[in-house]
Amino acid sequence: MPSQEKWRASIAFDILSSPFYFGAVSSPESPLRVHLRAYRERAHLSRAELGSRAGLSRQAIHQIETGATVPSTRIALHLARVLGVRVEDLFALPDPPLTAWWRGAGPARPGVRVRLAQVGRGWLALPLQGEAGLQTAADGLTTHADGGLVQVTPLGEGADLERTAVVCGCDPALGLLAATLGREDHGGRVLWQPASSLDALRTLARGEAHAAGLHLYDSLSGESNAPAVRRELGGRDVHLLTLWDWEQGLIVAPGNPLGVRGPADLASGRVRLVNRDVGAGSRVLLDTWLDRAGVKAERRLHLPGYTSVVGSHLDAARAVAQGQADAAPGPEFAARALGLDFVPLQRERYDLAVPAEYVTHPGVQALLQAARSPAFQTEQRALGGYTITHPGDLWQVVA
Repeated sequence: MPSQEKWRASIAFDILSSPFYFGAVSSPESPLRVHLRAYRERAHLSRAELGSRAGLSRQAIHQIETGATVPSTRIALHLARVLGVRVEDLFALPDPPLTAWWRGAGPARPGVRVRLAQVGRGWLALPLQGEAGLQTAADGLTTHADGGLVQVTPLGEGADLERTAVVCGCDPALGLLAATLGREDHGGRVLWQPASSLDALRTLARGEAHAAGLHLYDSLSGESNAPAVRRELGGRDVHLLTLWDWEQGLIVAPGNPLGVRGPADLASGRVRLVNRDVGAGSRVLLDTWLDRAGVKAERRLHLPGYTSVVGSHLDAARAVAQGQADAAPGPEFAARALGLDFVPLQRERYDLAVPAEYVTHPGVQALLQAARSPAFQTEQRALGGYTITHPGDLWQVVA
């Protein structure tokens, strides 16, 4: 028998005699992480072409790539030789389960898809929820829950998880930055967690994030962000890095039918407001504007809609768009996003607060690199109201 035919017969014998041949021993969960497809496509080979070179059928290659078949040692070595890589590149044992702090709104339960990140010495499990969660690949599945802790079986590469930064903040441009990192290799990954500015800072203070985006204007000092950082993270060295400025003001209906021009119109009581939650930067600004118009705290409570709160800039704009309110404090991009009008009142800093120990984190550095990208800046400016100068530059260190 010719040598090539002997090889094919030998390989066929390996497959047929293996207890893992095709579906003979199958499991809904493969005991291996299989990267064969990625390396095959990198070599520009079809399944049939790789099978021909390796003495296997196209169907056998498909079974191995999908994890339905675990190859014998001999087959794995031959596939690696054909592709010019190591066996460890093609096949790897799954990472062992890890223990993580549950950071979902409700109680933890088994079988939940989560994203993972290491903050300090601990792991965080962030559940994938809602429509966005259905469109995002999970890092792991919860297998056991015990109070605030969960056991998670990782689905991805451990190295990717260690390069992942959790960034909290209210500006969806942070989410846009995170998505940019998904399209390009910046050496790190970012998980954006929407949160109002004060909540973002407190999440950072609890050790549940690497960085916080914030816009908190202090009317007493006329300074942005630094006073709040001193108050919430006192005793830690925190780097305040410039991201961008944005235009803040009042979101109103198309055509501005009530002719709203500023806080004095709100003081009249004829304009129905929708407000942001306590700790949101836009609510802080609204109170500052009303103070300047002579509307003090006790009187503000009686303004129509002042005590009606929503949790995000887009929710505030949506309330105006749906006729539930006549005006809402917020940034220009939120008004533009829903085809509303906007009354500009104040330009404001939006900074990234990063504790000193996380400044060099790969995910944080990747976010800053992406923020400096001309392509991202062009896209962000198109959202409306943003002025982008020197993103990622150190503004000050707050201790």
